[in-house]
Amino acid sequence: MRAMVQTGFGGPDVLGLADVPVPSPGPADVLVRVAACGLNQLDVLQRRGDVRLPGLELPHVAGMDVAGVVEAAGEDSPVPVGARVVLDPSLPCGACPLCHEGRGGHCPNLRILGATIDGGLAEFVLAPASAAHVLPEGIDLVEAACLPTPWATAYSAVVRVGRLRAGETLLVHAAAGNVGLAAVQIAQRVGAHVVATVGSPEKAAALAAVGVKHVVVGTEDAPSLVAEVTDGRGADVVLEYLGPATWAASMSALRIGGRLVFLGNTTGDQVTFSLSDAFHRGLELLGAGGYLPSDMAAALQLFADGGTATVAGRFALEDAGVAQDLLCDRSTVGRVLVIP
Repeated sequence: MRAMVQTGFGGPDVLGLADVPVPSPGPADVLVRVAACGLNQLDVLQRRGDVRLPGLELPHVAGMDVAGVVEAAGEDSPVPVGARVVLDPSLPCGACPLCHEGRGGHCPNLRILGATIDGGLAEFVLAPASAAHVLPEGIDLVEAACLPTPWATAYSAVVRVGRLRAGETLLVHAAAGNVGLAAVQIAQRVGAHVVATVGSPEKAAALAAVGVKHVVVGTEDAPSLVAEVTDGRGADVVLEYLGPATWAASMSALRIGGRLVFLGNTTGDQVTFSLSDAFHRGLELLGAGGYLPSDMAAALQLFADGGTATVAGRFALEDAGVAQDLLCDRSTVGRVLVIP
C-alpha cells in the first residue's frame, strides 16, 4: 500500500511516499481502508521534532483522525467488514488502574494512532476494533474525518466536564478553531445559548455559517457581550484553551457559581487571578483532560443531528507535507483533509 512515511525531523522533505506492507489484523483488530484523514497540529510538531511523544519511532506514519471502511476484521471484532467507521485515535491499555477508574485518557500505557503508532496517512490503517465507531447514517464518509479528536474533545469538555444544560449560556474563545467549531455546535444541540470570540471578521463569518448569532472579534468585549446576552447574569460555562491571553476575560464573564473549563495553554502556561474573587463568587475551575470513548460516541450522535463539518482544504496523499504546513496558517478555518 502507499503511505506517507516520516523518516526524520524537520520540514516536509522528511516525508516520502513509500510502498509498505498492508498490516494484518489480529483477533480483536480491524483493517480500515482510509477514505480521509484529518490533520492535527501534533502531526506538524512531531514532524519538526518540537514534540516527541513517548513511543514515537521512525519510520513513522502520521495521521490521527481517520474515517474509512472496514476492509478486514479479526474473529473477535464486533465491527463487521464493510462498516463505515471513524477511529478513536486515543488507545488506552484497558488494564491499568486508571483505565479501570474510567480515566483511559490518562493511561500510562496510552498509545495514539498516528502519533505513537502508525496512522492514517496511508491507504490502510490498523486499529483495535474497540476504537472503531460506526458512523450514523447520513454522515458523509470523507467529512467524518473532521470529527474524532475535535468533537470528542469538545463534548468531553462542554457536556461531561462542564455539565452544560439546555437554557444555559456558553462562552467559547477562538471559536473558529476546530475544537471551538465543535463546541458551539454541541452547545446548540443540547439547547444552550452560545457567545463566541474570534480573531477576525472572516472567522466571524464562519461562526455565522453554523448558526452562532453572538460573535465578537477579539476578547476584550466578551464579558460585555455575555452580560448583554444574559441580561447581566453572566455565562454559565466558559470554554478556555488559550490561557493567559483570555483568562481574565473568561473569569470576568462568568456568573455567580459559573464553571470555567480549561484544556489548553496555547498562549502560555501560567495565569494569575484573584482567589478571593473566585471563592466569593463560587466559581468552579475544571480541567478537562483526555476524553472517553463514550464522549466520542455521544459526539457522533450530536453531529448526526445536522452538524456541519468545515473543511479548509483537501489534499492528495503525496501532498501531505503541504497539507500539514497549511495548519500553520492561522487564517484558515476548518479541518485540513488528506485523501489517499
